[in-house]
Amino acid sequence: MKNITILGSTGSIGESTLDVIARHANQFQVIALTANSHVDRMIEQCRKFNPRYVVMSDENAAQQVAEKLETQGIQEIEVLAGAKNLEFVASHEDVDYVMAAIVGAAGLLPTLAAAKHGKRVLLANKEALVMSGKLFMDEVRENKAELLPIDSEHNAIFQCMPETKNEMLSNMGITRILLTSSGGPFLQQSLAELSHVTPDQACAHPNWDMGRKISVDSATMMNKGLEVIEAHWLFNAAAENIQVVVHPQSVIHSMVEYEDGSVLAQLGNPDMRTPIAHAMAWPQRMESGVKQLNIFDIKRLDFEAPDFDRFPCLRLAYEALEKGGTSTTILNAANEIAVEAFLNETISFLDIPKVIEKTMADLTSVDASSLEVILEADQTAREIARVIVSELGL
Repeated sequence: MKNITILGSTGSIGESTLDVIARHANQFQVIALTANSHVDRMIEQCRKFNPRYVVMSDENAAQQVAEKLETQGIQEIEVLAGAKNLEFVASHEDVDYVMAAIVGAAGLLPTLAAAKHGKRVLLANKEALVMSGKLFMDEVRENKAELLPIDSEHNAIFQCMPETKNEMLSNMGITRILLTSSGGPFLQQSLAELSHVTPDQACAHPNWDMGRKISVDSATMMNKGLEVIEAHWLFNAAAENIQVVVHPQSVIHSMVEYEDGSVLAQLGNPDMRTPIAHAMAWPQRMESGVKQLNIFDIKRLDFEAPDFDRFPCLRLAYEALEKGGTSTTILNAANEIAVEAFLNETISFLDIPKVIEKTMADLTSVDASSLEVILEADQTAREIARVIVSELGL
């Protein structure tokens, strides 16, 4: 029996994780569930999985959860609030696995706490590596934590690589990582059409069921840019060895190219329960609830290079990775502010990369030498991005 904390249990990844756990209740015990403010959904999860702890980032939400649990006669669950308690349940001595599924920079500190305490970290929060790549990976190595990627693309790469994954790519005979992207909902639309995109249109992904922030990131291809940075740290890969490939069908989740001419690909239906089950069972396999892929139903597999003019966010991510230091922290912070402003209909869809590019130009990157430096860069970038948003505001 493995004990698990789920950071972000009410989001799409969290709910998919709980679905997998429900199919293997004899193998996994939920120790803690965490969320920001989804009270009713958390109550449902508590009734079904009976965790030892619940942590709500929002204190008012925590009070509501506690009151509702008491009203329903559920008194054995301890309800906590705030960021420090996220770190507490991520590093708890009884916890074996931590599903890191909090979206954005808010997931950095609890995910880092799990790594520092040697947990098996199931990493769905790509921002932890985008913001603090070297520092995070050093903690993983020094504390003998296990880091298993949950993003479908990185999980696919993991499955296509040799068992020894800490070498340079060339030492493993690998020439390139081919990171696939659906291209999002606007792959065929003109730039003129993109100027009128609404938040609901940006969140209508053709293949994947995701939260609103990640859906917008997919529409701008910033999601893929963040994944390029994540792949750099996960697989010790230089930027020039990571090629983004637009693949609208989302059947091939990523590929690894070897020097002998072989290209290994991982295929499957677009359902996050597959990588979740893979990481939870690794090095074994277990049933995920995902429908088996019928290759005879696949009419075609298309591939094309990404258009950096259409998707400037992807270009900006490559540039930030090349610059190094706190550039990727600045990129991520500015993106979070820009996406929030777009979802609130304060700026247009095409303003998102403008906010990011200007923030990166206005704030000088420094060596990401400590967590304090990283968090200061994150905060300063957000302040600058908010000013830029106010200047661009509709």
